[in-house]
Amino acid sequence: MLRLRPYRKSDAGTIVGWIKDERSFRFWCADRFESYPITADDLNTQYESSPGAEDVYHFTAYDETGIAGHINIRFPVPGNIDTVRLGYVIIDDAKRGRGLGKEMVSLALSYAFGIMKAKKVTIGVFAENEPALGCYLSVGFRDTGVSEKFGFRSEEWCCKELEITKG
Repeated sequence: MLRLRPYRKSDAGTIVGWIKDERSFRFWCADRFESYPITADDLNTQYESSPGAEDVYHFTAYDETGIAGHINIRFPVPGNIDTVRLGYVIIDDAKRGRGLGKEMVSLALSYAFGIMKAKKVTIGVFAENEPALGCYLSVGFRDTGVSEKFGFRSEEWCCKELEITKG
């Protein structure tokens, strides 16, 4: 059973250690970091110094074996507290395929709707990241039909905009 707790700077080394190649790195962060690989210090610096950092809530998911995942929730539009956005979603690569992503996203949705009182939660996901797309759709997100193109090396990826409303 997963639980969420506030992210700690000491979690960063574990989290960046799960990213084994540049493709999975870009699936995770898109273009939020200039280069791959990143260090724990790079992640902590990003979290502390990004514009609007005070409106982002970073969480670490854990179970009886330790840290299992990471996710954040942020207000994408200043002053609009009705909509929040999930991001930086990642599960320990050694623990994938066990439903932990679905469990962690469900916990984040419970927090967003229950504690933050959001009316809508959004997330962007690359269509090419089929496991993540399937995870988000399985917890109730729906494809809005809005997408954006993203270049990765010689490939062009489609970032789909998903949303779920409080029901």
